[in-house]
Amino acid sequence: MKTGLLAAIFLSLRPRQWTKNVLLFAGLLFTIDRQHSLADYGRALGAFAAFCLLSGFTYIVNDIVDVESDRQHPQKKNRPIAAGRVPLPLARAIALVGALLTFGMATWFLGVPFGAVMFLYLLVTLSYSFCLKNVVLVDVLAVASGFVVRAVAGSVAVGVAASEWLLLCTLLLALFLALSKRRGEIVAMGDAPPTRAILTEYSVPMLDQMINIVASACLITYSLYTFFSDSSHQRPYLMATIPFVLYGLFRYLYLAHKKGSGEAPETVLLEDMPLQINLLLWILTAVAALFLGRP
Repeated sequence: MKTGLLAAIFLSLRPRQWTKNVLLFAGLLFTIDRQHSLADYGRALGAFAAFCLLSGFTYIVNDIVDVESDRQHPQKKNRPIAAGRVPLPLARAIALVGALLTFGMATWFLGVPFGAVMFLYLLVTLSYSFCLKNVVLVDVLAVASGFVVRAVAGSVAVGVAASEWLLLCTLLLALFLALSKRRGEIVAMGDAPPTRAILTEYSVPMLDQMINIVASACLITYSLYTFFSDSSHQRPYLMATIPFVLYGLFRYLYLAHKKGSGEAPETVLLEDMPLQINLLLWILTAVAALFLGRP
């Protein structure tokens, strides 16, 4: 197989999107003050790798389904499958075989419960690719549910419970990103005809209202978690992480409105230094709060 084709296949897995799978470490992060074994950290890394691969193969499926509309899009037409650098029959074979092998190996090494969550993720993403992406409002809810499944998978991998606070905060943050992406797509489209029919169902003012609601709910929910959850009763310093969440939301809104970055949330974290520093400070503060508040 030629090097150029291998590179095109790798790009079809959308490695830039793999930053979304960092969420699988959330369950481990918020129980880091417990006595986790070295095997737990290995399982967390294995779960992350498994979801990077599985999500990559589902992106190939999505690109196969959207190949004609992608060819009409000014940026998406350069994707390897839309550009013809990866033949459709080969793409179908890679997606099918790759997803089955990843699912099978992850279930073998990480257990049946983790495999069940992976299967749920597969159902959600395939439903989105073939159907739900064309249903207004359901499309963004489907995208957000994929993040929730990731959070559950990370917790299952290391044998900890996924709290309702983690799931709710994840859902709201994911909705914030998904709605911002829709807004960015519409703004980038300008006066040109939409490449996807679903975009005609949205408008910038409507999305701005939804984003304001979800961002406010996300901040309030996270703040309530740091004050009133079971974890916060023993770890009161968790409230010190609130400013970093607030800044992160504000910074993302700034980038989406002033820099036009809302259409590609997967690249924002990779390219925006202030957000990267903010995320690092949030992680360090959260870990310190968990240990300082340990009874």
